[in-house]
Amino acid sequence: MDRLDYLARIQRGFQIHPVVVLLGPRQAGKTTLARAYVARIDGFRAERNYFDLEDPTDLGRLEAPKLALERLEGIVVVDEVQRSPDLFPLLRTLVDRPHNPARFLILGSASRDLIRQSSETLAGRVSFIEIHPFSGVEVGVKNLDRLWIRGGLPPAYLLESDQAASMWRESYVRTFLERDVPSLGIDVPANALRRLWLMLTHYHGQVINLSEIARSIGVSYKTIDRYIDILAGTFMVRRLAPWYENIGKRQVKRPKVYFRDSGILHQFLGVETRDQLEVHPRLGASWEGFALEEVIRLHGATAEEAFFWAVHEQMELDLLLVRGGKRLGFEFKYADAPKLTCGLIGARDHLGLDQLTVVRPGRGDAPLDEGITVVGLETLLSERRA
Repeated sequence: MDRLDYLARIQRGFQIHPVVVLLGPRQAGKTTLARAYVARIDGFRAERNYFDLEDPTDLGRLEAPKLALERLEGIVVVDEVQRSPDLFPLLRTLVDRPHNPARFLILGSASRDLIRQSSETLAGRVSFIEIHPFSGVEVGVKNLDRLWIRGGLPPAYLLESDQAASMWRESYVRTFLERDVPSLGIDVPANALRRLWLMLTHYHGQVINLSEIARSIGVSYKTIDRYIDILAGTFMVRRLAPWYENIGKRQVKRPKVYFRDSGILHQFLGVETRDQLEVHPRLGASWEGFALEEVIRLHGATAEEAFFWAVHEQMELDLLLVRGGKRLGFEFKYADAPKLTCGLIGARDHLGLDQLTVVRPGRGDAPLDEGITVVGLETLLSERRA
């Protein structure tokens, strides 16, 4: 999905509901998209109808929120809504007015799980759209290495050098820990959350062992679980849920964890350039997570549609997408020519996959077995871009 696709989705959202919520990590481009949409649809009201809740002036305008919002018409934008979750009940009152003259475009840097309690009052009135950083489809396959190394957050991707991108990411992480997390009303020591985040580099692409992490840090496993929930709810990591199948085998039932942005992973690994990554022991894991995110986004899958599957010490499938009545399996291999394995055959047969794709770097495709194909990531993305 590219930025024009997002604008079209916002338009479709407003055709159904009076409120559209854009959710995504900070600096993913939500504000830019909102301004572009408003300029296209309702440009003459853009500044009067725009409220940035990180701006003291705009916060002052909302000291009496009902008086400030009830007289507005057209598209009203509220940016960084997680800072004032008490606005949601008022929004319900406003959109339920007879002949309501306003529609509300709400931007937030926390997932719907973190703002669920506040947004429950808008049930049946709101469309959620998750805004991602840049993808391979957007930047083009010729820039895929740059995207992998720097990550997709626009400021990091667009800077003039890998070193400058690294400096920007370090500032981003520090701001996230010291300002963004507290702004959500979450009382967690910044150094404790950073230490966990660093430890998760060792679990990237692996099943989470909460007790092991808890022993290393010296807190309870419930505390670790809560910290990971914070990172997942703010789009920093992905908890990939396990899939269960009634096959009479001992299946893995704990989730995996992935950094959602490869640039943030590399920041914690101390990697700035492709040359450094090539000799790093986490090279394969880094590429697997990068490719997994690209494939999930390529198929427009939600977190509720994405899984992994594994049988203890026997078979494993990196990604299972269950959507549209189909089961699509993906295995990610940082290799020139992946081979057919018993694990791939077992995953195909036990899960009844409609399709099993082994994704590798580069271009090209080749069949491995019935229903199993090797495809280069560049080929997958190029086909979607076309």
